[in-house]
Amino acid sequence: MYISVNGHIVHKEQARISPFDHGFLYGLGLFETFRVYDGHPFLLDDHLRRLNDGLISINIDFHLTRQDLLDQLNPLLKENGFKNARIRLNVSAGNADVGLQAAPYTEPNILLFASELPAVPTLNEKQGTVLALTRNTPEGKMRLKSHHFLNNVLAKHEIGSNPNIEGIFLTSEGYVAEGITSNLFWMKNDTLYSPSAGTGILNGITRQFIIDLAYSQGWIVKEGFYHIGDVKQADEVFMTNSIQEIIPLSSLEERPLPGLKGLKVNELTKLYGQYRKRLWSRLEL
Repeated sequence: MYISVNGHIVHKEQARISPFDHGFLYGLGLFETFRVYDGHPFLLDDHLRRLNDGLISINIDFHLTRQDLLDQLNPLLKENGFKNARIRLNVSAGNADVGLQAAPYTEPNILLFASELPAVPTLNEKQGTVLALTRNTPEGKMRLKSHHFLNNVLAKHEIGSNPNIEGIFLTSEGYVAEGITSNLFWMKNDTLYSPSAGTGILNGITRQFIIDLAYSQGWIVKEGFYHIGDVKQADEVFMTNSIQEIIPLSSLEERPLPGLKGLKVNELTKLYGQYRKRLWSRLEL
């Protein structure tokens, strides 16, 4: 497999960055993960907007344009022979002396990873379980998709490697938050619910897309502060992320749920597929 390091395509075994990169030393870096369908990155502008806004907040003086990214992404896809792929984009602060730095970082390291995926994602259901580990609070004013991922890693350790189990974080105040690498939704009496971004969750790109998709269909959507008891009373529960898209839950703790048979899950999945084929952005809904 080939990856891109600062625009240079190299085999993964030859990829190198300096140990003085502050993304390694202090976790100063951001990443985005998105899918490519038939050579076209889905919701790319949304991912880039979040990335560039985040770079400002962590003092990395760099703006990645759509064309700059495509100039690196397209040769990488060609070299790997991929048309449908999972892409991880990392922007790491770059090299500096050991010690905290107040000045802006002006020469970040840009890495692109690609792995092949099916042309259309398979809709798979999972079992939901509430994590004993609570969701940590964001390091700044809002949660960034940053290199600070220890809370998520420890949560993964808690549930183990079973791919059919999805862990759900609660906040320290007891509110439902999000999954380990996903956002949470549930349906109750024709209303779509999701925890508010004010709980400290990552405001996922697919989360935003699903909410806008629901609004476009005239659905009632409510975001707020909810307890796990609210979710357990739901008609349907599902998670979302950019790679798996929609992940219906077949159970939550001991309570059975419709999973793959959920009417609203199937409706959303169909709508999602229609927009995916058109490669529209979230803002065009």
